Formats: sequence, C-alpha cells, structure tokens
Amino acid sequence: MQPFERELTALTHATDEEIFAAIQHVVLALNKVNDDYDSAAYETGEREQLCEYIEDSLTENGIDVDAFAGRHGLTRHEITDEWRDW
Repeated sequence: MQPFERELTALTHATDEEIFAAIQHVVLALNKVNDDYDSAAYETGEREQLCEYIEDSLTENGIDVDAFAGRHGLTRHEITDEWRDW
C-alpha cells in the first residue's frame, strides 16, 4: 500500500481538513518527482491518470469526491489545483 492510501485508510470519519491534508501530501510528493525531472516527469495522459488515482483512492475510502469538492466551491477535477505544479 502506498503512503497516500495508508493515510486515507487511517482516516476515520475524516474531516474536510484531513482530506485536504492527504491530497496536499500526495500532490507535493508528485511535485517533487516532477521537479527532479526538470518539470517533465509526467505527460498529459499521465497527469490525468494521477488525478484519477487520487479521486479513485478517495472514493475507495468512502469519500464522496463530488460532495467534498462542492462543499468548497470546486469540481472534482480542481481538488489538487491549489498545490499541483504538474
């Protein structure tokens, strides 16, 4: 199990702040990989797959991604935007 998945699994009755923290952790880790490859680690299709992975992981852990995003005036596709550099 990957660190992001472990972090989500550890959340019971997660608050939105805890969910955002988990998203931030995984996005910053992915940013680091991208930085290590001079901002060329991920191609368009891979970026989409990474976002889908994050959304799917949240869903698998009982988080309604659309409802979560909507509570913050976002769409499901915008939940990583605050931190994402890739």
